[in-house]
Amino acid sequence: MYLTRFLRFLQYEKRYSELTLLAYKTDLEQFKNYLETVYEENELLVATENQMRSWVVFMVNKKMKSKSINRKISSLKSFYKFLTQQKLIKRNSASNLRNRKVEKRVPVFVEDKKMDFLLDDVDFGNDFAGVRNRLIISLLYNLGIRRAELINLQKQDIDFHNNFIKIKGKGNKERLIPMSDKLKNEILAYEKLATEQFVSKEMTNLVLTDKGKKIYANFVYRTVQKCLNLVTTQQKRSPHIVRHSFATALLNKGCDLNIIKELLGHSSLASTQVYTHTNIEKMKTIYQQAHPKA
Repeated sequence: MYLTRFLRFLQYEKRYSELTLLAYKTDLEQFKNYLETVYEENELLVATENQMRSWVVFMVNKKMKSKSINRKISSLKSFYKFLTQQKLIKRNSASNLRNRKVEKRVPVFVEDKKMDFLLDDVDFGNDFAGVRNRLIISLLYNLGIRRAELINLQKQDIDFHNNFIKIKGKGNKERLIPMSDKLKNEILAYEKLATEQFVSKEMTNLVLTDKGKKIYANFVYRTVQKCLNLVTTQQKRSPHIVRHSFATALLNKGCDLNIIKELLGHSSLASTQVYTHTNIEKMKTIYQQAHPKA
């Protein structure tokens, strides 16, 4: 089946993550269901450009977010480009589809003084769960890594001698992020506790659940939400908010945008430039408060 071939291509050639593969699979199956329901057609190979445009209009009328629609358009383009390259179809019928305009949003973040209070003054406890939970926040905020990158972080990825941590990002692209002495000591203290807690287990992943197993997406989300509840009342309290907080703190301290791009693992500077809006908003606030004619 060509859909399976496409997904294998993304997995083994493009080295996409499991979450990305699932997104592509879901998008294409949804389009297939739309073809069957509206056009009584169950063959993706013969889908026309008009049918694809019709699906986009359908999603717009369902008030789906532009960002989600654009992801599905991207899935169609990639899939039909693959079919063209494999000579299963003559032309990519999705190539002319245009993305929806997405309103740029200022990233939500937690102020650095609140994050400092959380990591420096809040008592997480000295048991394994407490030390582990604090380390989760510390890794996310000190490294600016994604939730999936935290989940897959291996003990062997930590270079204690040179104070670097190797992160495997999207598409299995690797980047090195500096590790402070403070973070290094936290990791060493946690590893000692984990070894004592799970004596008989061979552990490769750094961060573990209470049962000594690999952490998972919902576990990280719940842990971060619980911890951020202690310092903020804002509605969004997710691992990605901590990533935003990392980038915003660096920018506010004068860090070069290209350095932030490399630390975050962005493929283009355009993805990183969203944080400049946060900086501009801060400047506006200071101007309004300080300027006599504001």
